[in-house]
Amino acid sequence: MILVVNAGSSSVKCAVFDGDLKRVTTLKATEIGGASRIGGLPADLPDHAAAIEAILTALPVDMARIRVAAHRVVHGGADMTAPVRIDRDVRARIDALSPLAPLHNPVNLAGIDAIAAILPGLPQTASFDTAFHTTIPDVASTYALPEAWRARGLRRYGFHGLSYAALARSLTGIPRLLACHLGNGASLCAIADGRSVATTMGYSPVSGLVMGSRTGDIDAMAVLRMAEEAGIAETGRILNHDSGLTALGGTNDMRRLQADAPKAVEAFIYWAIRHAGSMIAAMGGLDAIAFTGGIGENSAPVRDAIADGLAWAGRVPVHIVPADEEREIARDARALTGPFAPGDGTR
Repeated sequence: MILVVNAGSSSVKCAVFDGDLKRVTTLKATEIGGASRIGGLPADLPDHAAAIEAILTALPVDMARIRVAAHRVVHGGADMTAPVRIDRDVRARIDALSPLAPLHNPVNLAGIDAIAAILPGLPQTASFDTAFHTTIPDVASTYALPEAWRARGLRRYGFHGLSYAALARSLTGIPRLLACHLGNGASLCAIADGRSVATTMGYSPVSGLVMGSRTGDIDAMAVLRMAEEAGIAETGRILNHDSGLTALGGTNDMRRLQADAPKAVEAFIYWAIRHAGSMIAAMGGLDAIAFTGGIGENSAPVRDAIADGLAWAGRVPVHIVPADEEREIARDARALTGPFAPGDGTR
């Protein structure tokens, strides 16, 4: 079996798949370091290591049958463009990229280290959210900065790549697909013949659409003013945690916003449509739209409003695709570790 670990800043989600990529079970720990819960029940989880240990104890599977632990890692930089088996060098490279994703890579490493401590000797793999976007052309990924700064890694990377890879796998044969991953984190991706050619997120997941708690696009000079007055750390916290729908409507819950803060919903839809025009231009047209993520899958009014706002590009099929990042990660791990025996494989 394959254990998939998806570590967030204050949560960990673990899923188990058999060798045929059928989901066996899933369990999530939330509010790590605070009012922690596992599967909705209170738990004492001071850190990610404690959370993962508690999840592995609670999962209704025989840990001896786990063949590999597979991790979502948000940032792979410009070099790690495909899934990899984790060794000391790969771990160091993921760590070195932490300044590019300070809210994500450190907790991804915490998950990797926790598995290494709890299940020593178990092979581990990493799948990168940035990898799907390495097909974006240089003209789209390059910021117009002095070369010295570009050499330090300042460029557009793009995120939600595992979600988009799974979506593209399920919707084949569409020449020009506008993919909309709409949730607390939200982005768009122009997928031409199965390959990413443009996306709304950039150097970090802050840019692009209005999101649950992230600003989306904001003028750099506005950020500098905030940094001067509030400090760099506080500005980063505001941009990532106190902005977006939370700032405009007091919550990131789309159902509550539709009832109580329609102007915030209007902003979310407006910027999705406006950025979608850019994605359509990058592909030279549009053949289909696909929605995924919590809002994309569950909010018909938001989907309909975005599709109506793009009617100028032609009436095209609209698909709703359940997000399936964990299965995509499990698929990567299976490919890296070789064929499984009939059933789920036993290490």
